[in-house]
Amino acid sequence: MPATPEMMRVDGAGSALALPMGPITEPPPRETALSITAIILTFDEEIHLERCLKSLSSLVERIVVVDSFSTDGTVGVARALGAEVAQRAFTHQADQLQWALDTLDIRTNWVLRLDADEYLEPALIAEIRARLPSLPSTVAGVRLRRKLIFRDKWIRFGGYYPTVLLRLWRNGQAHVPQLRMDEHIVLNGGEAIVFSKDFCDHNLRDITWWTEKHNRYATRKMADFIAMERGLGKANGTGADADASRAWKRFLQYAVFRRMPLYLRAVLLFGYRYVLRLGFLDGRPGFVWHALQGFWYTMLIDAKVEEARLFIAARGLDAFRAHVADRHGIVL
Repeated sequence: MPATPEMMRVDGAGSALALPMGPITEPPPRETALSITAIILTFDEEIHLERCLKSLSSLVERIVVVDSFSTDGTVGVARALGAEVAQRAFTHQADQLQWALDTLDIRTNWVLRLDADEYLEPALIAEIRARLPSLPSTVAGVRLRRKLIFRDKWIRFGGYYPTVLLRLWRNGQAHVPQLRMDEHIVLNGGEAIVFSKDFCDHNLRDITWWTEKHNRYATRKMADFIAMERGLGKANGTGADADASRAWKRFLQYAVFRRMPLYLRAVLLFGYRYVLRLGFLDGRPGFVWHALQGFWYTMLIDAKVEEARLFIAARGLDAFRAHVADRHGIVL
């Protein structure tokens, strides 16, 4: 049974100030929050969370941080800035988000999903304020444009900008396919439109953290690859998706890219992003990003896939499934 969430809304308290003599003026009116519940999944995100929450504070009616028992000051930051906190053990992103949608008694008209290292730019906040209340009922979701920042550099080329994602949807009109990787939201019906302004993905941690995270991601990718290869499950990301560009990307990933020879894929992907998609224009930070994300990460996935195949050839598929479950907590 999941842990019962501890939820709290913390309201700020004001205090009286002595003002200098002079004409009394009224403070500017606070902008009214829209009927949106923002959901943020966290684990040890003290370094990012304040920035994220402050970008939402005047826009949304309710903020819920779904925390996986952080060991740093994440929960304290969330409560101090007026967010509710629900704590639950983590399995994967999609499971955690769907649990939040099913459990949090969301009563606002809209739901917004952000990561703790993401934040809304002022132009996007203004666009949401201006457009969201007047959208026709046929619009069930809003796709937002993500701007990736790496080492304080906007990664503008290589096919990374804009990455358009469904992050804002009408309450009750979307669900989260239960995938180990590439968590995304799918509309139950209706249409999705695209807003023109950006939100930022700007992680402040170092390369050691980044490579450790992507090592874990590579293990999940390997498990999905072997599951598809051995007929143990559906391809990660199959099913209807309101985002046609994402559906096409998934087709290329699972029907074309995965059929290429191991290791050659990493070389081709890096060449495509860095040369054909002009990634070299992103400068030195861009070279590091495209080399790590496009080449190293893909090479690591392929090395893990080859290692898994050798394991299965030597010990059998059942032994591999037991090994992955014991070593990585992944059930195939």
